[in-house]
Amino acid sequence: MELSNYLMLIAVICIWSLLLVNVLLIIAGYFYYMRTEREEIPPLQGRFPFVSIMVPAHNEGRVIGKTVESLLALDYPHDCYEIIVINDNSSDNSAELLASIQQKHAGRNLIVINTDKITGGKGKSNALNIGFGHSKGELIAIYDADNTPEKTALRYLVTEIVNDASLGAVIGKFRTRNRDVNLLTRFINVETLSFQWMAQAGRWQLFKLCTIPGTNFIMRRHIVESIGGWDVKAIAEDTEISFRIYMMGYRIKFQPKAVTWEQEPQSLKVWFKQRTRWAKGNVYVIVKNLPLLFNRSARTVRFDILYFLSIYFLLVTSLLTSDILLVLNTIGYVHTTLAGLSTFLWLLAIVLFVVGTFVTLTTEKGEMSLSNVGIIMLMYVTYCQLWMLVAANGLYNYFKDLVFKREVKWYKTERF
Repeated sequence: MELSNYLMLIAVICIWSLLLVNVLLIIAGYFYYMRTEREEIPPLQGRFPFVSIMVPAHNEGRVIGKTVESLLALDYPHDCYEIIVINDNSSDNSAELLASIQQKHAGRNLIVINTDKITGGKGKSNALNIGFGHSKGELIAIYDADNTPEKTALRYLVTEIVNDASLGAVIGKFRTRNRDVNLLTRFINVETLSFQWMAQAGRWQLFKLCTIPGTNFIMRRHIVESIGGWDVKAIAEDTEISFRIYMMGYRIKFQPKAVTWEQEPQSLKVWFKQRTRWAKGNVYVIVKNLPLLFNRSARTVRFDILYFLSIYFLLVTSLLTSDILLVLNTIGYVHTTLAGLSTFLWLLAIVLFVVGTFVTLTTEKGEMSLSNVGIIMLMYVTYCQLWMLVAANGLYNYFKDLVFKREVKWYKTERF
């Protein structure tokens, strides 16, 4: 058998193995959604624990006001939570906006920390560590600066973690606030529902594993104290801290009824920069936690390590190899007898992708439409292919940062 055939066979096996894992997660996640939809979230019994909500923000003047107002309107007892906004080395009008909101809600527990370029400006993890130093809650909740949580979000998160001592953190769901702006935001909306939340639901259903998404989650204070806070070298601080929670013996649960709405990128340039940053951050987490594959005490988290390793390394390599070989075979540079089989499997993969993704949308009101079928089909041949470039660029930037020892700083996602 020619080398091209061996490479094509390996690529096809890898792609289909990961595709079948994704199908398994969709099926498991769907059943979890259906079950939680039928279950009522019980009311909190006894006292309400005090919660510190932290909002790290850097030049977020366009969105921070709406975020803080939505946090002030939560249906959690107002004397049982505080809001700590870390206005981190901002050069816009954030400080003035936050000061006016403080004045408007003078009787509320709203704390604003304005840092400068000496104390701040070093990324989200550093900002969270600063905010944690000023917090007093036995539970810590995090929201990004562009979030507008539904009124029930915090109460649902608190109820879950209070009622189960095995949980170190509970995550809610974020939805796309600006999903109808353009084609890109519609792609992001489908991606979020399918590849973020259905995968989270499936992993919880099968393995009792979830990864903190960076916003709309709650965790126990003593965990943050035990692990020494957030890793300031980590860009994907949410994924990084998830693994440390796992290693303490705690679980992280997904509660889909706790919902926040966030603004997503509306231009391809902004999206590419944001996703590259995420990919680079996840590569850091993978490399940092790779030794856990050989650690007996990490048996429960091996699936997640292999899952991320497969997505960011194996899948990207296999897709690129398969696509390059198909192109070279078409123009006659190489000859592979598996080209026909590969084309058939590629078409079958598209069908599975469309059907599986559409099934995930049936769990959300208003998303099960014929137009979304077309969006999913178009998404496969455009948006999903761009993801390969994002992953490759993230990997390149990770090693570039490693070589040049560049310090972690804020990347400002442009707001609209």
